[in-house]
Amino acid sequence: MAAFEDAGFFCVDNLPVDLLPKFLELPIQGAPEISGLAFVMDLREKGFISKCPTIFESLRQKGYHFRILFLEASEDVLLQRYSQTRRHHPLSQEKGLLEGIRTEKKQLKELRITADIILNTSRYTVHQLKAAIFDIAQRSATRMPMRITVQSFGYKYGIPPDADLLMDVRFLPNPYFVPELKELDGETEAIRNYVLSNAETQQFLKKYIDLLDYLIPLYEKEGKSYLTIAVGCTGGRHRSVVIARYLYEHIIRLGKKVEITHRDIDQNERDVETEDRKAANNEN
Repeated sequence: MAAFEDAGFFCVDNLPVDLLPKFLELPIQGAPEISGLAFVMDLREKGFISKCPTIFESLRQKGYHFRILFLEASEDVLLQRYSQTRRHHPLSQEKGLLEGIRTEKKQLKELRITADIILNTSRYTVHQLKAAIFDIAQRSATRMPMRITVQSFGYKYGIPPDADLLMDVRFLPNPYFVPELKELDGETEAIRNYVLSNAETQQFLKKYIDLLDYLIPLYEKEGKSYLTIAVGCTGGRHRSVVIARYLYEHIIRLGKKVEITHRDIDQNERDVETEDRKAANNEN
C-alpha cells in the first residue's frame, strides 16, 4: 500500500469486492493528481472468492482495464511472519495456522491462475518488497507530470531544506544599495528592470536556462515527482525574486506544471516588527 501511495495511487485496503463497481463510478479516478487506483482484497472478506470472477469479468466488459497483482510466499516464511507479527490467519480459527495457510492457497488457486503478475515475496526484505511493488506501480501508472516549484529565498534566513537545484545570485548588482529602490521588492517593475537590464544578468540567465532546459526532461524521464529550484540572494527580497519570476515564466512557456513562491520577500517587514517589539520591551 505504501509503495502504491508513493507512486501516486489512491489506495483502499480490504475493499469489499461488491463495492468495486460502485467505487469506480466516483469522479475520484479522473483527478489529475491521481496516477492510478489500487485495491487490496483477500480472504478477510467472506465470499470474496465466489464473487470476484463475475465482478472482474463484468468490469472488463464495461471497458475497465486493470491488472491483478498476486502476492504469495512459502509456507515456512508465512509461518515465520505470523509468528513474528502475532497476527491471526483469517482461516486458522478452527484448523490451526498451517492448515489455514494451506486452505487459503487452495481457495486462491483459480485467482492465481488469472493473475497478471505473481510476486513471490519469500526472499524479500520489507524494503526490497516495497521497491519491487513501487516499480510495478510506476510501470502501471498513468504518469503524473512532474511538479516544479521555483522558490526565491534569502541566505541570511537559511537555505531551503527541500531544494533540488540551488542557485546563488548574490553576484548580481544589488538594488538594496540604491536609495530609491531599497524599500521596493523584486515583484515591482523598477527592481525587475534594474536587475534584468544588467549585461551579467542576461548572460547568466541564458546559461542557466540552457541548463534547466537540458535537466528538466531528464528529471521527468527518471520519474521524479517534484523538482524545487531555489534561487537565493542575501535577503530574498530583490535579486532572487526577479530571477525566480523570470525562470517561472520561462518554464510556463515550456508547458510544464510549475508554481512560484517567494519565501522571504516580506522578511524585511517582519524584521522591523521584531525590532520594534524589542525596543518597546526595553522601554517598559
